[in-house]
Amino acid sequence: MEHYDVIILGGGAAGLFCAALAGQRGKRVCVLEKANEPGKKILISGGGRCNFTNIGAGPANYLSANRHFAKSALARYTSRDFLDLVESYGIAWHEKTLGQLFCDGSARQIVDMLLDECAKGDGAVKCGQEVRAVAHADGRFTVTTQDGEYSAQSLVIATGGPSIPKMGATSFAYDLARQFGLKVVEPRPALVPLTLGGDDLLFRELSGVSAPVEATCEKAAFREAALFTHRGLSGPAILQVSSYWYPGNPIAIDFLPDLPRGWLTEAKRAEPSLTFAALLRRHLPARLADALGEKLALAGDLGNLPDRKLADAEARLARWTFRPNGSEGFAKAEVTVGGISTAELSSQSMEAKAAPGLYAIGEAVDVTGWLGGYNFQWAWASAHAAAQAL
Repeated sequence: MEHYDVIILGGGAAGLFCAALAGQRGKRVCVLEKANEPGKKILISGGGRCNFTNIGAGPANYLSANRHFAKSALARYTSRDFLDLVESYGIAWHEKTLGQLFCDGSARQIVDMLLDECAKGDGAVKCGQEVRAVAHADGRFTVTTQDGEYSAQSLVIATGGPSIPKMGATSFAYDLARQFGLKVVEPRPALVPLTLGGDDLLFRELSGVSAPVEATCEKAAFREAALFTHRGLSGPAILQVSSYWYPGNPIAIDFLPDLPRGWLTEAKRAEPSLTFAALLRRHLPARLADALGEKLALAGDLGNLPDRKLADAEARLARWTFRPNGSEGFAKAEVTVGGISTAELSSQSMEAKAAPGLYAIGEAVDVTGWLGGYNFQWAWASAHAAAQAL
């Protein structure tokens, strides 16, 4: 049996960063990773360039059953703190849009940085280690893998959620949490494309068409691009609202969020001989304009259409309601909403209240960020909070 101060299950963003920080504080750390190399999800993130944080990350950018839980960790380790680390390694970066920071080069730079940080402390990263059993007795945790047994006073769950199973993701974190009596908020796919059926089938014929929109679900609204797919709706705006969507709920799309109220009747006054279809094509991709025009059934010149009908059409375009019949599930979800209940954890240290020495960080916890680097920032912040307490 190998003995350590801390065993971290999962060699992803949260696990590696926690190992680095704890190791640099003098703890003897062992990271056990199931995959054949660490940081696999980091490597595919951001199109291979890793959207490693968002400069505007704050509590309002996260979903959780307890919306206050993330405040402490996020305040104590900010996006600026992580950016300072990135810059100390000479990693070039750029801001894409909406505060999203990416490597100029490759996501591999972030993984290498984390491994270099781990090497500064007393620790080991062991890959190809599938956990077969976890036990606790006499104040120590024992983890059994196919290669042997590992023992430590502290155990950190950093194995993420079930999103992207082709990368090896499972619900292991939840099973382990339940083993130690911790409650789990029902997980569901988030940042995931939505599927359409029924009356919305027409829009699946627009596969490949994208347009800037404002998408709304419940009280959440996002102004980014929407993309029509052969199965339904995707694109940043849709991925964002998908985190707030439940089966049976509608989502609304404003197809022309930049146009002022009354724009359609104003166009009638200015160009009465213009057709509604031609006007829509000025503002939207042709295929989308034609599909919406077909649904609205406004034929002829604008000058011959009643103001009331134009007002109704404008209202429809500003709040076009879709009723998704599902999502593309965990297979296509970037993250998971839900997870180990924050009611079970200390917001200061991420330690389980009912199981001293057991910690949970990153996506395994019921804290889910928006699209755009927010989930990485939660990984860094929650790992930092745990590492300071280990």
